[in-house]
Amino acid sequence: MAEAKKIKVEGSVDMDHALKIAFASSDMETINAHFGGTKQFAIYGVTKEGFDLIEVLNTDTSKMKGDDKTDFKVKALAGTNIMYCESIGGTAAAKVIRAGIHPMKVNEPTPINETLEKFQQMLIGNPPPWIKKIINEKDA
Repeated sequence: MAEAKKIKVEGSVDMDHALKIAFASSDMETINAHFGGTKQFAIYGVTKEGFDLIEVLNTDTSKMKGDDKTDFKVKALAGTNIMYCESIGGTAAAKVIRAGIHPMKVNEPTPINETLEKFQQMLIGNPPPWIKKIINEKDA
């Protein structure tokens, strides 16, 4: 199986306490791609203090077949806490969940920065139990 190409980005967010959130995107600015069809993910570190792009993950699976595509992407996203996409199939969603990644779908193309700002505000306020669980597992 091929390896995903990762481009690391230096940022100011303390990654020891940041949640890692991946966004399926065709333009690195908008959540606008299907999980299985995206060729790249923008991965951000998010804390109450801010967010930064920490990695660009290239996951072109156009030369792969069947389940290999999904398995490749799930393995490449290892260590990510949440993954946003425009759509994802049931089997792929189950694999993502089994890998400890929470899939999130948007109903229409959505700016990544807008989603990050809302997510950060939610962290500052009162996060839902499933987010608190991720934070507690990360800090354990």
